[in-house]
Amino acid sequence: MNRIAFVALLLVSTPFFLFAQTDNAYNLIPFPAQFSGQDGQFVLTASTRILATPKDVSQQAAAQLLATQLKTASGLPVAVAANTPALAKGKVIIFQAHKAGRCGPEGYMLTVKPDRVTVEAETPKGYFYAVQTLLQLLPPAAVSTTPVSGVTWAMPACQILDRPRYAYRGLMLDVSRHFMPVPAIKKYIDGMARHKMNTFHWHLTDDQGWRIEIKKYPKLTQIGSQRKETMVGHYGQHYPFKYDGQPHGGFYTQEQIKDVVRYAAARHVTIVPEIELPGHALAAITAYPELSCDPARPYAVGKVWGVYEEVFCPNEKTFTFLQDVLTEVMGLFPGKYIHIGGDEVPKVAWKASATAQALIKAQKLKDEDELQSYFIRRIEKFVNSKGRAIIGWDEILEGGLAPNATVMSWRGTAGGIEAAKQKHNVIMTPGAFCYLDKYQGEPTQEPLAIGGFLPIEKVYGYEPTPDELTADEKKYILGVQGNVWTEYITSPQEVEYMTWPRAIALAEIGWMPAGPRNFEDFAQRLKNHLKRLDYWGINYSKRLLDVRATTQFTNDGQLQVRLEKSDSDSKIYYTTNGREPSTSSTEYIAPITLNKTTKIRAITTAGAKLDETFVIHRAKGRTYTSNVDKAVDPNSTKLTDGEVAQGPQSWTEWVSSLGKDLEVTIDLGEVRSVTKVSANFQKQIPYRTFPPTSVEIALSRDGSEFKEAIAQPVNEPAEGTWAVVPVVADFKTAKARYVRLRAKNVGATPAGHPRPGQTSMAIDEIIVE
Repeated sequence: MNRIAFVALLLVSTPFFLFAQTDNAYNLIPFPAQFSGQDGQFVLTASTRILATPKDVSQQAAAQLLATQLKTASGLPVAVAANTPALAKGKVIIFQAHKAGRCGPEGYMLTVKPDRVTVEAETPKGYFYAVQTLLQLLPPAAVSTTPVSGVTWAMPACQILDRPRYAYRGLMLDVSRHFMPVPAIKKYIDGMARHKMNTFHWHLTDDQGWRIEIKKYPKLTQIGSQRKETMVGHYGQHYPFKYDGQPHGGFYTQEQIKDVVRYAAARHVTIVPEIELPGHALAAITAYPELSCDPARPYAVGKVWGVYEEVFCPNEKTFTFLQDVLTEVMGLFPGKYIHIGGDEVPKVAWKASATAQALIKAQKLKDEDELQSYFIRRIEKFVNSKGRAIIGWDEILEGGLAPNATVMSWRGTAGGIEAAKQKHNVIMTPGAFCYLDKYQGEPTQEPLAIGGFLPIEKVYGYEPTPDELTADEKKYILGVQGNVWTEYITSPQEVEYMTWPRAIALAEIGWMPAGPRNFEDFAQRLKNHLKRLDYWGINYSKRLLDVRATTQFTNDGQLQVRLEKSDSDSKIYYTTNGREPSTSSTEYIAPITLNKTTKIRAITTAGAKLDETFVIHRAKGRTYTSNVDKAVDPNSTKLTDGEVAQGPQSWTEWVSSLGKDLEVTIDLGEVRSVTKVSANFQKQIPYRTFPPTSVEIALSRDGSEFKEAIAQPVNEPAEGTWAVVPVVADFKTAKARYVRLRAKNVGATPAGHPRPGQTSMAIDEIIVE
């Protein structure tokens, strides 16, 4: 999309200016609300000065920030001087107060002409964000922390009137599962501020570790911040679980917290601390067992990921403890909001607790859900009494919403919609679009992650304000947030890899006005912007440059493979003979038609690679009926699409069936010879995904009478590592139109399983030869 086209994405209440289109590249992220390009450019030289009103602290801070960075990167003697009539006649960058009321609390106006640059804002935050845009108008080297030579320090002429769509633009970092040191937290905040994100949600407590010093309760960090060991690999990988035998711990002292709060404030980032309650409380209960409903039993800080049944007991001792903790927390964090969690609260302990049941009766509550609501309301009342407000995950809707609570909608959008209809403020952070701990590429080629698949284009395609809301209800959507949970993210470098650049897509979603977005245009700007991340030393993911394969079928049933990429500048070269591709290989122009099982290997000129085998067999593209979960195979295509899961941790190709035997019948379209039928089953025992106990594969000419059948047991042990379990039926010289596969479910989970209940089966491509 042409940059001038973005003038259509304007703030309705404000007029705009249209200038002649130029060839200048305006690789700005987030792209401004109002923008127009001009001819020419402003070039920094040794004589360039930055002018600001001497007594305006906001202007001085922003001007000094800009001058320091420009001097560092360019080596030019850029300095800040008083805005006087004499100096203003030169080639300068001028900071001045905006008095027309068009910028708002976070906006700014920026005019770049060949002879001067003018920066206007109404607030310190506006000036700060203007500086971020100015630095993006310059070559990427402008953000370097060391001098860079051989660069023309020019910014293309333009006029910008910019301000954000949403007031809340956030990122969350979980430091409970894996502790992150203070320098890493500051670097995370730097990344947010540079992309105009204004809220850092700091997840400080959970079952696996308490990370904030509370002086009145020293055991929280003496005991609660340390776990004996941590599970090895993925939750679904080993059964029984394996552990690393290494203690893991760490916490932030109150002095460190104060330092981080000051650091964030200087970058106009507000910190929202999260103290989990009433669930995710095992670390606190381990330190102080009297906070539980069964104080006599032993407790240990969690070493396995997931949800624990240990929760705070709703008694006066617990409420006194939480009020004391929150008092110290509010003394450290000056922002309006305190996040109190409220998510994933098992009610097992409360149901067995005489104290909890007596409170339900005394307060005339209906059940444990209403007891949770009572718990949250009581905490909210205390927080409100201190002049603050609470945020909670969308489970706080259960049993009735606390009067002044803001809801963070993570289990999809329904919670946010319900809260907005109740006239409560909402922050949208649905897992399908905003959980940055998910895979962003093929799992077998990526660092271990929690699961799922969230490429950057899906993040960018998210619209935070639901269409289901009325115009009045939409006003309650405060903004959008990305979340980085660290069960499988063990270091600051891994945090960076999972966060960036997907968080940049969220930053643009939160900033740009409502309206259509063009991912190709964003990807093009982002590709240039990634050079800045290199200068910042960020270990970002390069999956933006990936080449991906999808399959389709022609009208005559031939399998075609489409190679796709987000990087519009690069070219794709591929081979189908197993050889390593190069720029001398065939250039990809159109879908590749396959008539036999083929390994396609591809590269792009940007450095991306693809190595995938596509299976051609008699059932490819054929229709089938099944009793599998329609949510994961809505169009009944995944079992015959020619794509085979590359491992048990792959998530996109497996099709599941919960709590029942599996049956799939494929129609080959006509009677054909069938010599062999095979399929793979997934084994992830901790997730209750078991291989079948037996499989029967039968053939039929008419679809009603299945005469030829091969039944076989599947002798795969429940113990061990996750796996792909193959099943093969050899028919030698049979003929059939219909192929039926029946797999026997193992039933309930065995005794001692961490997730008692029904088991599921997951199957991949059914290959008919």
